[in-house]
Amino acid sequence: MVDQSQKFRLDKWIWQARFVKSRSLAAALVTGGHVRVNGNRAGKASHAVQRGDVLTFPQGDRIRVVRILAAATRRGPATEAQTLYDDMSPPVEKTEIPQGARIEGNSRPTKRDRRKLDLYRKGRGDEALE
Repeated sequence: MVDQSQKFRLDKWIWQARFVKSRSLAAALVTGGHVRVNGNRAGKASHAVQRGDVLTFPQGDRIRVVRILAAATRRGPATEAQTLYDDMSPPVEKTEIPQGARIEGNSRPTKRDRRKLDLYRKGRGDEALE
């Protein structure tokens, strides 16, 4: 760890905290206007951040809100990276896959099913229903 009062680059911290796979992806995230530092949009990858700042950015299909706890000297393992921030994001709701959603039997359509699909795609959907 480094001195806690020191300022450091935003893109480098996002990469070291393992939110993105590469530093260039972190820079693209910041320069694209997707990262907010304490509620203000960061426009440059070299934006200076420090301990206590709150970052808001998209990751996958959710919005991450994290408070910076420390700076890192390297991009270490995930357990080390998790000590760099406090995750303040709302919990993710898990969606359950309904049981029985698959077609019964083999998941491939039969020749009869394919013919019905072809008729439906050609616009003769009424004939396919018979």
